[in-house]
Amino acid sequence: MPKINGNEIRPGNVLEHNGGLWVAVKADHVKPGKGGAFAQVELRNLRNGSKLNERFRSADKVERVRLEQKDQQFLYENDGMLVFMDSDTFEQIELPAEILGDRRPFLQDGMTIQIEYHESEALSATLPQKVICKVVETEPVVKGQTAANSFKPAILDNGVKVMVPPFVGQDEDIVVNTETMEYSERA
Repeated sequence: MPKINGNEIRPGNVLEHNGGLWVAVKADHVKPGKGGAFAQVELRNLRNGSKLNERFRSADKVERVRLEQKDQQFLYENDGMLVFMDSDTFEQIELPAEILGDRRPFLQDGMTIQIEYHESEALSATLPQKVICKVVETEPVVKGQTAANSFKPAILDNGVKVMVPPFVGQDEDIVVNTETMEYSERA
């Protein structure tokens, strides 16, 4: 694995540090008036989600880990475990539903997601950025309500509540951004 200097750490880098795998969430480069420069890095553990603040001097060497990314197709859920199939080898793997966190409701049958592996261990899963959902419940359109930034609550077919513009009605398909969990556009 390649070693990088402490001042080369950027947000998104995956590092092997203190016997665990950590992703850099924030990296602030500090040059105090007295003493050497350092990087103040906020790290999040990829296995258990714990956080750590660490200082790295430019002379410190850290192991940068490259994660293998594979596209996997979602098949079904079984007792809190999500079953995915590798599109190339047709191998099936089971991952806990918690790997998706609060984005779990946006996972749909047959959806292809990206799973990141370190050696053979699945560490994270990423949904497509935009997903089409159906509005099952929202307030009716009020004539004359044309304020530019007015939004109304809506419940989607997966049970998630989002804010939608006033022109979106019940039983309409909309596109939801899975990163921000907000309305993006009409489908």
